[in-house]
Amino acid sequence: MNSIKNRTYGQESSWQRVAAPEVDRFVRSALQAGGADDASADAVARALVGASLRGVDSHGLRLLPHYLKVLRGGRINGRPELVFKPLSNTTGTLDADNGFGHLAGYRAIEEGISLAEKNGMGAVSVVNSSHFGAAGSFTLAAAEAGYLALAFSNSDKLVLAHDSVAPFHGTNPISFAAPLQGQQPYLIDMATSSIPYNRVLHYQTIQRELPSDVAVDSGGHMTTDPLAAAALLPLGGLGYGYKGAALAGLCEVLCAALTGMAFSHQLLAINGPDLSTRRRLGHFFLVMKPEAFIERSLYETQMTAYLQDLRTQNAVAGSEVMAPGDREWRVQEEREAQGIPVDPVLLQVLADQAEALNVLGLTAC
Repeated sequence: MNSIKNRTYGQESSWQRVAAPEVDRFVRSALQAGGADDASADAVARALVGASLRGVDSHGLRLLPHYLKVLRGGRINGRPELVFKPLSNTTGTLDADNGFGHLAGYRAIEEGISLAEKNGMGAVSVVNSSHFGAAGSFTLAAAEAGYLALAFSNSDKLVLAHDSVAPFHGTNPISFAAPLQGQQPYLIDMATSSIPYNRVLHYQTIQRELPSDVAVDSGGHMTTDPLAAAALLPLGGLGYGYKGAALAGLCEVLCAALTGMAFSHQLLAINGPDLSTRRRLGHFFLVMKPEAFIERSLYETQMTAYLQDLRTQNAVAGSEVMAPGDREWRVQEEREAQGIPVDPVLLQVLADQAEALNVLGLTAC
């Protein structure tokens, strides 16, 4: 297969729907059978199922085969001993012991909440970690507990520096979430690249073309073919990529310079042939208690008024103005009722994994 141009396989009409509890059961059992302890399996399942429910398919169930592969290869420590070290009243560092980044992310948020509850804010750096999936999984956990949160990570070089011809930064995600009274949280979850690289991989699987102005081939030419994509453009594209590159640099400062971990251009490739060497990623989390800055009731009034004004702005024909997270919550409501769509290729890969691990496979709705 040399090109996916004009293919229609990516249409969800041919996909199977699987109920979220069934996906959760399968992810946990597969990881446990693959050598992960209960805490690791729980954290990964929580993050992957949540991402799939919110429609972030690039960082949902489709990542499970990769995680099983690196767990088996030894890159991931399936039974880590996480150690949190307080550094001040508002800061601390978490050693993830080269376990799953999802476990480290949720633990870092818990420690950040504990610091914020006592002192108004809590900043937690994470060392010796690994890929943590969708950054929004962790800020969302804080928002659901009533706190504002920011999450950052770097990743291996897949993104051009602005005006460069070779990858330098990672997709370096940033997430922010804020609690809302009587509503799902305000949620920003974004890569600092034009699109996440996992979306490229997802589009390869479902044979769907990329948008224009997001990726280049090995010759540096723009391409919409995910099979030919060799690097991504920073957020802002050809003309304004300096904005995305600057945000990617912010992640480097917080996640590498401030942690002692590797910068993106120094990291082991996530999809490279080496499955045993530990990647030692750094992450950074900041948790804030609204009451440390303003009365809770006034904060809630402000947020409600802001989002009401935002959502009622005049929209272009056939569209509507949405707040960050609105699309995700609509998708989640639909998928909780009808199941998570799984493409046929992934479904077969997961069936093969189930057989190899001797666990019960997925059952469609």
